[in-house]
Amino acid sequence: MLRLSELKLPLDHSDAELSAAVCRRLRLKPEQLRSHVLVKRSVDARRQQPIRLVYCLDLELALSAAAESRLLHRFQHDPHLRPSPDERYQFVCSVSAANWPGTRPVVVGSGPCGYFAALLLAQMGLRPLLLERGQPVKQRTADTFGFWRGDRPFNPESNAQFGEGGAGTFSDGKLYSQVSEPRAYGRKVLEELVAAGANPEILTLHRPHIGTFKLATVVRGLRSRIEALGGEVAFERLVTGLELEPESRAVRAVLLADGDRIATSAVVLAVGHSARDTFQWLQAGGIALEPKPFAMGVRIEHPQPLIDAARWGSAAGHPRLSAAEYKLVHHCREPANLGRDVYSFCMCPGGLVVGATSEAGAVVTNGMSQHSRNDRNANSGIVVNVTLADLEPYGQGPGDPLAGVAFQRHWEQRAFVAGGASLRAPAQRLGDFLAGRSSAGSPATGEVQPSYQPGVVFTDLTPCLPPFVATAIREALPAFERRLPGFCRADAVLTGVETRTSSPVRIPRREDNLESINTPGLYPAGEGAGYAGGILSAAIDGIKVAEKMALRLVEQGQSPNS
Repeated sequence: MLRLSELKLPLDHSDAELSAAVCRRLRLKPEQLRSHVLVKRSVDARRQQPIRLVYCLDLELALSAAAESRLLHRFQHDPHLRPSPDERYQFVCSVSAANWPGTRPVVVGSGPCGYFAALLLAQMGLRPLLLERGQPVKQRTADTFGFWRGDRPFNPESNAQFGEGGAGTFSDGKLYSQVSEPRAYGRKVLEELVAAGANPEILTLHRPHIGTFKLATVVRGLRSRIEALGGEVAFERLVTGLELEPESRAVRAVLLADGDRIATSAVVLAVGHSARDTFQWLQAGGIALEPKPFAMGVRIEHPQPLIDAARWGSAAGHPRLSAAEYKLVHHCREPANLGRDVYSFCMCPGGLVVGATSEAGAVVTNGMSQHSRNDRNANSGIVVNVTLADLEPYGQGPGDPLAGVAFQRHWEQRAFVAGGASLRAPAQRLGDFLAGRSSAGSPATGEVQPSYQPGVVFTDLTPCLPPFVATAIREALPAFERRLPGFCRADAVLTGVETRTSSPVRIPRREDNLESINTPGLYPAGEGAGYAGGILSAAIDGIKVAEKMALRLVEQGQSPNS
């Protein structure tokens, strides 16, 4: 088969017109095109031209091998026609699960990284044990939504950060990454998600997403697949330490809060970006850690129709167009913030702003959407990069790896106080924020109503933000207005604070085998270790770590079957 990409058609084309466009592009007769299979579909919405759909297709042609070769030669300078690549994932090894005599690997954390590491290990016959500190996703969903509605108390072990599925479970469920990876990895992740219950359209959309409720179903599906292959998933099992060999510092066991000891020589540490207690015992145990830059800011909400009109123009509402997204970046020019960037983060079309704290006495915001993306508001983080120099005053000394944790906690606690010390979030109208005045006393003003659960207190956000964050956002907002007309409407809502954009810690690992640089057998992975930034990249990192671990275990345990 041949792969044809960058084929553009109007929004209202028919299937017959798509086939005709393929024939025109390649100068084929209609009978020479046997079939076409959709690989990807995206939207070209650049300004000053009508919106078009952009297709990537695999073509089956009624041509001899010689004629197909001549066709490729004729288009040899066209980068958009080539033989269809083999995108099948190839396992690095496999063993007989029933006869595996070696160490049973342990995976800590059931987010996308942990689940995909465990799935790959199970598929290779290594019968992993996955330990999750929180609850299964059904119970976790009840706890989290109950907290948002005010029906249940906040549970520090079952919330938007902790529990089956990880932080991505209560999000938009985006399945794309800005990091380029071998396509077989990304395809493997998407195919496994579909096998676990995701909509097959994620295989073909350019910017696929799943949505919160559907993610809960998919997470249960991944668990079932792991267990069917001989793996085990255990909940309410908080890991509190590692037992190491005295001389080599190699992993010998994991230690649990209930006093249990599980012997193992191979541990995937996929705890997510909010496992602050884990970072503390890692530091106390001498595991190599280092501080990592991240970003913080606020959530902004607009009416979704405003974003649709700004992005799609007169085509807004077309059945082939979903709720519109945006991606904005501003490079600061004011002397005080020169070198800083302000950018949109985790944009959620037709979504909600939700409470995402993992600690009592703190307020953290995040965004989520259902698969339909049909709630009234669009929301996005508007965040500013935080450097290591910014973190230094919050640490216990130069280079303190937990300085970023202290920085986050400081501003989350200030937001808690500004919200009335009730887990409601501080919020402010955009017009008031730009003017430097509080929004207290006028919560009903404006069309845009805050969606944050469990509720907001209108106030002044400035005391909840580092000065450089507040001034950088004030500089960026008018620039964003020039990109998206209406973005700076006075009644848009800002809700604070957004601090969990990525891990404030990196757990360094070796490039050759992905083990910790000073603890053999420990495999730091995913967002919490500083090696991913979203569902797809975290899942891919889990696959990579599982591959390295499997090769090591097979070498130590027995020869692979294949």
